[in-house]
Amino acid sequence: MLPRRIYQFLIIFLLGIAVLFAVKYLFGLSDYVIPSPADLRDTLAAVYKHYGADVASTLSVAIIGQVVSIFLALMVGILGRQTTWFGSFIKVAAYNVQAYPIVAIAPIIFILFGDGFFSRLLIAAMICYFPILLSVLGIMSEPVKEIEHFYRVTGRMRWQLEVKIRAFENLNKLTTVISGSATLAMAGTIVAEFIAANAGIGYSIRIALYQSDLSKILVALFLIGITLAVYQGLLEAAGRMIGKGVTVTR
Repeated sequence: MLPRRIYQFLIIFLLGIAVLFAVKYLFGLSDYVIPSPADLRDTLAAVYKHYGADVASTLSVAIIGQVVSIFLALMVGILGRQTTWFGSFIKVAAYNVQAYPIVAIAPIIFILFGDGFFSRLLIAAMICYFPILLSVLGIMSEPVKEIEHFYRVTGRMRWQLEVKIRAFENLNKLTTVISGSATLAMAGTIVAEFIAANAGIGYSIRIALYQSDLSKILVALFLIGITLAVYQGLLEAAGRMIGKGVTVTR
């Protein structure tokens, strides 16, 4: 599964590069506008170590932000699963917070917390958590009638057991959502770095943009894509292992 994800990314990325070069040579654009294959190769050789370290920094923030967002989504989803006034209030509050675009909230975050690690982490978590929250709310609000009925009749049903039953019965959905949220966590971290941070690959892309150096931007996109493909592949593999373990213990 992991090699297949990497192959798929390489195919998509190379197709995009091929289209870019086709535009370059079709319209006779200079190397300043779109770099030549030789320029792209030389840039990759020159900056891959530096950019690799930047991507690792960005990924570390994205992973922590994703973990925070998963925890928050699970907490809100569990509290909001009941059709009570409190459950409705929790859901409305979560929706209203997400209604504000991140570009409007980001300046406040940077003013309050500066341009360091915590601001990047907070923005990554905010972008990542809402899709997870929607899935968790859907899963936790939908009873597994056959199984839950047995425990209710026998008087053994507790809220913890209810949450476990609904989570295990929808484990594949949760795995898919968590794997997909890695993209949002990475994107959120890069957005934060691009706006005002002083570290990470988003910061390097911002510098390359100011320098009008498209070759550096393409190298950065390549490293981001290959790193994200590996990370998502590992998440999916972990989800399959957990799913097999749950199936065996039943």
